[in-house]
Amino acid sequence: MEKLVITAAICGAEVLKEHNPAVPYTVAEIVREAKSAYDAGASVIHLHVRYDDGTPTQSKERFKECIDAIYQVCPDIIILPSTGGAVGMTDDERLEPTELDGIEIATLDCGTCNFGGDDIFINTENTIKHFGQRMIERGIKPELEVFDKSMIEMAVRLAKKGFIKEPFHFDFVMGVNGGIGGDIRDFAFLRGSIPAGSTYTVAGVGRYEFPVAAMSILDGGHVRVGFEDNVYLSKGVLARSNGELVEKVVRIAKEFGRGIANPTEAREIYGLPAKKF
Repeated sequence: MEKLVITAAICGAEVLKEHNPAVPYTVAEIVREAKSAYDAGASVIHLHVRYDDGTPTQSKERFKECIDAIYQVCPDIIILPSTGGAVGMTDDERLEPTELDGIEIATLDCGTCNFGGDDIFINTENTIKHFGQRMIERGIKPELEVFDKSMIEMAVRLAKKGFIKEPFHFDFVMGVNGGIGGDIRDFAFLRGSIPAGSTYTVAGVGRYEFPVAAMSILDGGHVRVGFEDNVYLSKGVLARSNGELVEKVVRIAKEFGRGIANPTEAREIYGLPAKKF
């Protein structure tokens, strides 16, 4: 079984310091959390950025500031910017990080999802086509974010029309209100629905984070953890850093006999070019 690629989603757009004081907002805090995850074994940082007051932004200038600062302490890390942004942002706002040079991989959300209350995360078919075409033009590999099986089918259909480049890399986001759950049957359903030759990562939200991580580790998939998805190390125990969440995945993987991929190995697994320093 190939080595495990661990992604750390270090801050997201919605989680706040009120949920966990270690959630990063400032550039220095984002660097601190990226370094903690990297030192613990993460080879990918899934990056949202904030202004210093915690307001989420897709500003390419803020992304560049954070990315440059992360590379100062984690020079070989894979940085995977979000094009999801936050609920209510326009498509043009969400795409700003893809305008930066050197972006290797970025998220591409493959459908619309209820996010609780009146929040709707909107991704029309035309939005997905537009985002996919931008990534092809910029040479950026899409990480296909799927919250349900229909989104896998959307990605496959649009790939046949030339809007998404293969081979596919999926991220199963499981346990979101409005999306698929995080039980074994849900994992098996998504896992059995992706085309042969695809790679995938699993991101379990809240209490599902570590159970679905274990399923993916056993199946040969990859894992995402981090404050974006869950701020607890165990029930009622706040994680002190993203690194603590990564360390827990590393322990689980070692119990199951999976090695941990470094960034060079992760690039090979995901089909990314070797990083040029």
